[in-house]
Amino acid sequence: MIPPKIETNNYQKVLRIILGLFMVMAAIGHFTFQRAEFQAQVPLWIPLSKDLVVILSGVVEISLGLGMIFWKNYRIYVGLALAMFYILIFPGNIAQYLNGTDAFGLDTDRARLIRLFFQPVLILWALWSTGALKFLIQKTNK
Repeated sequence: MIPPKIETNNYQKVLRIILGLFMVMAAIGHFTFQRAEFQAQVPLWIPLSKDLVVILSGVVEISLGLGMIFWKNYRIYVGLALAMFYILIFPGNIAQYLNGTDAFGLDTDRARLIRLFFQPVLILWALWSTGALKFLIQKTNK
């Protein structure tokens, strides 16, 4: 599939790379020093080992992070995929809030609740910084 051609400005490019670096760092945390904290976010209803879910999501995160940084010709698709990933992992954030699970310094219900409101920001960041938001708007208006 030929990638759509939508220009992004330098600000978008910088923020795309920063988000990609955040994703790579999060993936490293999945595999190493934050593994237990990521396991705390896996909802109880997932029928897989929490460790397997954390490892697999780490693989996805490092792939998307590197894609955000280096796969410039396909950045719109990577942005769409990252936004979808953020939507798919949102139940983990909700489960952390509902179960009152402490992780990542979120040790109060208020802190866990506030965090839920940042997921849409990440989704928009992924879409906007890659040009995927403009692509979706143009596609909708046709």
